[in-house]
Amino acid sequence: MKAGSTSLRLRLLAGTLIWVAATVGIAGWMLQSMFEQHLSHQFDNELSMHLAQLAANLETDTGGNPVLARPLSDPRLERPYSGLYWQVERMTSDSRGVIILRSRSLWDAQLKVPGDRLADGERHTHRVTGPDGEALRMLEQAMRPAEHPEQAWRLIVAVDERLLSEPVDRFRTLLIGTLTLLATGLMSAAGFQVVAGLRPLKRLRNELSRLRDGRRATLGQDHPSEIQPVVDELNAVLTRKADFVARARHQAGNLAHAVKTPLAVMANAAAEEQGPFAELVRTQVVSARQQIDRHLALARVAAAAQDKGLRCQVAPVVEGLIRVMQRIHPERRFGFAPSDEDRELLFRGEAQDLQEMLGNLLDNAGKWARAEIRVAICADAEHVFLDIADDGPGIPAGQRDLLLQRGQRGDERITGSGLGLAIVDELAGLYQGRLELQSAPSGGLHVRLTLPRQH
Repeated sequence: MKAGSTSLRLRLLAGTLIWVAATVGIAGWMLQSMFEQHLSHQFDNELSMHLAQLAANLETDTGGNPVLARPLSDPRLERPYSGLYWQVERMTSDSRGVIILRSRSLWDAQLKVPGDRLADGERHTHRVTGPDGEALRMLEQAMRPAEHPEQAWRLIVAVDERLLSEPVDRFRTLLIGTLTLLATGLMSAAGFQVVAGLRPLKRLRNELSRLRDGRRATLGQDHPSEIQPVVDELNAVLTRKADFVARARHQAGNLAHAVKTPLAVMANAAAEEQGPFAELVRTQVVSARQQIDRHLALARVAAAAQDKGLRCQVAPVVEGLIRVMQRIHPERRFGFAPSDEDRELLFRGEAQDLQEMLGNLLDNAGKWARAEIRVAICADAEHVFLDIADDGPGIPAGQRDLLLQRGQRGDERITGSGLGLAIVDELAGLYQGRLELQSAPSGGLHVRLTLPRQH
């Protein structure tokens, strides 16, 4: 992945997970609010019911004092400090009440009531502290008995707020657990959906990778309907490109063969003449032939490099070239002693291309070596390495890259066109290999040719 790029999978997952988390969170908050409002409404209704029951059960005795005709129905009012209380006060002119009656649940305590004024029938709600230090929600109402309208009573009912908060807390805990499980399931489903939805793109990427490596010529035809039009367009482009390249190679070959005939005529004519002009023609004809052969070789290798099914055994090619070089350079010794394992190494390409690359390198070493050239092969999982070291004068480190450029030569006194190392470098590059120039232990040049390995 390139720096600064963003994964489509991560963006889809992040967007989906954020949306799921936000939706579940908002739904949880709304459910809790609705439950709390519903419970609070029921809580207030319960207070109103107890207050109405208290007012209905109050009567006056002969002295005009309030008495409870019947006990209230809730048994908690009989249990000390149960959390449900009632109290009746006679209101005075200064809004201070005198406690007349109270529930058994208050035991020997009393409710502390704010000194607010109440009109007849008016109700007020307060939050006060209970006899056991608990927070109470209190509902009070003023009333006057029909028998003694000059008296004003304050009727008070209070309930412990924990009876409201504890169910809310239990519901919140249960809701959080349930919604967490739901969110986890939704996120897992979203993640699976994203991964499954993007799997065709991963498959397409693998096909493109095999296409790039030359293991297939076109993309498959069994992709999802959303992707298949893109695949069809790519296949059309690839087919058109392949046709264009094939025509270009064919035309290049025809042109090369057409040029060779006039060159042969010029070479024969120059061979019959003597003098500087004839020598110039012969030299230029040789150079033109080398250029044509070079470009034909590059065109052939460019096509062969795309075929990943090609293979050739390396050791026999090296041994065959060494026998040829021993005849060309009889004064040099060529050493090559591969192991049994090295003899099985395969180059992923055509034997003719390997011969051309190694032939140039061995011929170059034969020209510059004093007495000995050593050749070795080895490999790793993906590459074959061919090492050629001579005991010649070597090449200074600053000139090695220059010698890989076409037309550059290490010494003008040595015959050649300066195309050998450049050709090898270009051919190796077409096979996604490389050519490296190093110093040999003997002081000469150590050339390492890296090529793709076939298994």
